Amino acid sequence: MIGALKKIIGDPQEKQLKQYYKLVETMNAYEPEMESLSDGELQAKTADFKERLADGASLDDVKVEAFAVVREASRRVIGMRHFDVQLIGGLALFDGDISEMATGEGKTLVASLASYVHALTEKGVHVITVNEYLARRDRDLIGQVHEFLGLTVGLNVPQIPISEKQKAYKSDITYGIGSEFGFDFLRDHMAYNPKDRVQRPLNYAIVDEIDSVLVDEAKTPLIIAGKSQVNPNLYHICAKMARSFKADSDYTYDPITKSTNLTDEGISKIERAFGVDNLYDLEHQTLYHFMLQALRAHVMFTRDVEYIVKEGEIQLVDMFTGRIMEGRTFSEGLHQALEAKEGLKITEENKTQATITIQNYFRMYDRLSGMTGTAKTEEKEFQMLYGMDVLQVPQNKERIREDKEDLVFASADAKYQAVAEEVEKRYKKGQPVLVGTSSIVQSETMAGYLDSKKVPYELLNAKSVEREVQLISLAGQRGQVTIATNMAGRGTDIMLGEGVKELGGLCVIGTEKHESRRIDNQLRGRSGRQGDPGDTQFMVSLEDDMLLRFGHEEIEKFMPKMKTDKQGVISNNEIDEVVEKIQIASESQNYAAREYTLKMDDVVNEQRQVIYDLRKKVLESEDVFAETALPMVKRSVDYVIKQFCPDHEVPEEWQTDELLQHLPQLIIKEVEALPKDVESRKDIEKHLQPLVDEYVGQLEELKSNTSFHEKARKLILTTIDMEWIAHIEAMSRLKEGIGLRGYEEDPMRVYTREGYELFTMMYSTLEYNASMRLSKIAKPLIYRKERK
Repeated sequence: MIGALKKIIGDPQEKQLKQYYKLVETMNAYEPEMESLSDGELQAKTADFKERLADGASLDDVKVEAFAVVREASRRVIGMRHFDVQLIGGLALFDGDISEMATGEGKTLVASLASYVHALTEKGVHVITVNEYLARRDRDLIGQVHEFLGLTVGLNVPQIPISEKQKAYKSDITYGIGSEFGFDFLRDHMAYNPKDRVQRPLNYAIVDEIDSVLVDEAKTPLIIAGKSQVNPNLYHICAKMARSFKADSDYTYDPITKSTNLTDEGISKIERAFGVDNLYDLEHQTLYHFMLQALRAHVMFTRDVEYIVKEGEIQLVDMFTGRIMEGRTFSEGLHQALEAKEGLKITEENKTQATITIQNYFRMYDRLSGMTGTAKTEEKEFQMLYGMDVLQVPQNKERIREDKEDLVFASADAKYQAVAEEVEKRYKKGQPVLVGTSSIVQSETMAGYLDSKKVPYELLNAKSVEREVQLISLAGQRGQVTIATNMAGRGTDIMLGEGVKELGGLCVIGTEKHESRRIDNQLRGRSGRQGDPGDTQFMVSLEDDMLLRFGHEEIEKFMPKMKTDKQGVISNNEIDEVVEKIQIASESQNYAAREYTLKMDDVVNEQRQVIYDLRKKVLESEDVFAETALPMVKRSVDYVIKQFCPDHEVPEEWQTDELLQHLPQLIIKEVEALPKDVESRKDIEKHLQPLVDEYVGQLEELKSNTSFHEKARKLILTTIDMEWIAHIEAMSRLKEGIGLRGYEEDPMRVYTREGYELFTMMYSTLEYNASMRLSKIAKPLIYRKERK
């Protein structure tokens, strides 16, 4: 059906490529002219383009000539001339799409084109990579071309001073790590002085390895946390109790969603141990939370898979790259629960102060684009969330790599034996081999099998990340055997050593299918760059983690008819279909997890936008009283009246005494008894209006006092931050408990509704507390003025 439709309307991808090829022809026609220009004349093109844009031309009007300028500058400055296919990749980036380009096709050079053209608007361009090494490398290489053409180039990496960050963001083009841009956005919305902010409005970004940044890392939100006091004893007691829990009777664990919950028996066991009547009571919320985190640490996290222990510290491992996530810790007490599990010293707990998902951060850019070798399988997600299509860019040189059919073994031992034998065979003839694994444990298991064969190797996992670039760059040398986790030198090309082409190029062996076909394809892509020879093969087993987690039932159905040969290879024809079906199921599950995380954050995102807009208004306002403080005071008086004199009660039931006690905290003056003939809330408001107006007038008189004005600004900002932090925690607890309740309606709808109620309450409390604190600092000044 789809094929027939394509014949009628044409393949959109082919149409786009045809249009791009026409533009490339025009770019090529510019080449003789560009070559004839002196350096000064070529450099003057930047000012010329900016002038044309100022006169009303669009970026589309100048892009073809601008691409030709960048190509010529690149040839002169770094000795690299863009191939035609790289120009096509650049056009896809310029249009806000994803360039899917094979390994070795020069994606770094492709980014130089669109980043230059978009930088001409002087609104800023962010070029985002997956790690600091690549950000520095690309800035140092491509930055030379842009600086030659008169643009400024900056670098944004963690732990640099604010002044350097501000300089980096003011640059025309800024290179850096995706998470750091997100953290800077959050930090800017925690600043108490406009001079401490670093980012400009988010204009245009190119994301290298976009699938890694926007898909693989998108399950975990960015969190800025502050330290808070912990109870080490409680963590250790809860960890000890979690160890005594039995699966199914005390808790349930879903290996697919990787979630765990207490059963009724488990809850009863906790209630007996701690002497509480009902664990779900509000007063026991903290104990419930501690126990749940202890259970998660015990059941869901495995040492040397999700984390390692190094020098007495828990260090988290990125499951998609295999790298240590430097400086990252779990929040909400989960990190401390892991420390207790491992018998380590309990560190201070991280309390979330600001958070945003990767998706919601990147959706704020006016235009977003990206590059990768593997994105087509996730195209629907990119289209839905970011409006980006994936363009598969033709290769400059035809790929001659041989991708062999998978071998599926009945047992993990048979698989490792076969891999070791294959590696030994290749090693003896001198052919380099890269063995891909999915975790530290698996990489070390594989190493043990090679040890038994006395085959020397380099082990590249999260424990050896310091040597990553060096090890990967050597992986194509004669006789080299490298065992790597998922990182596999992403962004680093493996160059073949002398005589290796004649031996068949780099051999890549995957020892486990990953939860995404993209990551398998990335591993394959380490071999056969730029028309080099090479071969790849996956050797997997039915005991592999991914197959057991997502395909337990499928495997059980298959087992009775399974046939194997002497090496333990399954010979049934349908086994490949079984494995593919399970892998697609894992992709669907991971997509569902990302979608759920995003939907949850979308609820918070609307609230965050309201708070951040309020904060920005307070921070930048020249008259914080007229714009924020005085309206807050008026609304707070209304809020207090509603609290003590609600509509659903008759006047006789109103708590007027409490109302009269609270009002002086807002408007300073004591309020005498209310008139006896009060029949409605409007009567109360009318009676109090003169007092409110008098107080508002006194505040207006004080606003010329610069010191008081700045104190008031800081007081409101502090109140906003305190209430927002408490609200984030409340939303987190709501999310944690939402799945434990039995609902006839969709939990997402419940979360949205209850989240809105929490936010409305928080906002009213915020305004009330800010007004109350304002009256305290205003009171002595008002009295002093009255005495005069």
